[in-house]
Amino acid sequence: MQIRLIPVKREEQPQFVRDVQAAFAVAVIEEYGEQDGEIIPACDIEESLAKEGAESFHIVANGEIVGGVVVVINRETQHNSLELFFIRHSSHSKGIGRAAWEAIEKKYPETKVWETVTPYFERRNIHFYVNKCGFKIVEFINPHHKGSYPDSDNGIGRDYFFRFEKAMSPI
Repeated sequence: MQIRLIPVKREEQPQFVRDVQAAFAVAVIEEYGEQDGEIIPACDIEESLAKEGAESFHIVANGEIVGGVVVVINRETQHNSLELFFIRHSSHSKGIGRAAWEAIEKKYPETKVWETVTPYFERRNIHFYVNKCGFKIVEFINPHHKGSYPDSDNGIGRDYFFRFEKAMSPI
């Protein structure tokens, strides 16, 4: 399987936002049932896209867009953040997520540490980050421990998160 990371053009961002929302909606609906309004607000996704150092990509497998990713790269510290990462539901369980993560790591070989967060109910994500990609859970964000995640009381499932880190081996 050939995975490519294709930069998201400015004019593609509205569709990219809708794709992120659709991908994240699947797990929320499975966990909590149908919801009114946006599962993940467009403004949150747009905020990630606009962060200093943000780079966004379509994940393309065998010529087809199957997902997307937003990373924030700190060129000075190389402590980088995986802001958003999704594979379309129709492409799950085909090894695409793991292959896409490998492509991301290869694209940023100078990275010392990767960091990301995911809601506690996203068992599939937790399995993926820990068992497939080698991340470690380093913090449990909850109403009694807001930790380093500032938005942790905003919306369904958003007051319980795991924060992950992956320390990269020196080259």
